[in-house]
Amino acid sequence: MSAPAKDAVLHLDKVERVYVSGASELPVLKGAELAIRPGELVALVAPSGAGKSTLLHMAGLLEKPDRGEVFIGGVATGSLDDQARTGLRRTEIGFVYQFHHLLPEFSALENCIIPQMIAGLTRGEATERARQLLAYLRIDQRADHRPAELSGGEQQRVAIARAFANAPRLLLADEPTGNLDPKTSDHVFEALTTLVRETELAGLVATHNLALARRMDRTVTLKDGLVVPYEEG
Repeated sequence: MSAPAKDAVLHLDKVERVYVSGASELPVLKGAELAIRPGELVALVAPSGAGKSTLLHMAGLLEKPDRGEVFIGGVATGSLDDQARTGLRRTEIGFVYQFHHLLPEFSALENCIIPQMIAGLTRGEATERARQLLAYLRIDQRADHRPAELSGGEQQRVAIARAFANAPRLLLADEPTGNLDPKTSDHVFEALTTLVRETELAGLVATHNLALARRMDRTVTLKDGLVVPYEEG
């Protein structure tokens, strides 16, 4: 049995994934290796169809690899049942997507409270942490507004606060600034980066924005089903 990379929050160990359609097979990941440690922010830059979404799904325990292992905080997840994987995903992993996916009928504050209460915190505890996160992201003055009443940048900052609400160890972000103008994108990314550094999370950010990728600790891409260092030019 393989062992997790030392101190890694996320370790993809020789991960393989093949999609089957009728009589044909499409290999997407062919022994992918990736380790991310606390406080490290890694950019994933890859063209459409290279397997970027598949890699994120594996890292987020949304799919199981056909071969290889996914370690989260040193825990091998391949043999875990769906309930255990859901529990690990709920407590250890935060997700930020290109679209905010906030619950439209609830306020910004409530969107950050709900996942914490699902995880077992009291409403009082969840409210206090939600207010702290919104204040940290400079969106607390809009805490009582619903998503439709917020700007795109404000919506995304609330989505980031929600992702951090349960104090996860791993952050997975898929084009988190993709729908924003350059100035707003910069503010949102700065908030995301600061939170990762302050909380010592491990972060994997899929993006097509090379300017943002350059501001992360390192950049990787997918080539022939493997994770390799990204080289510009």
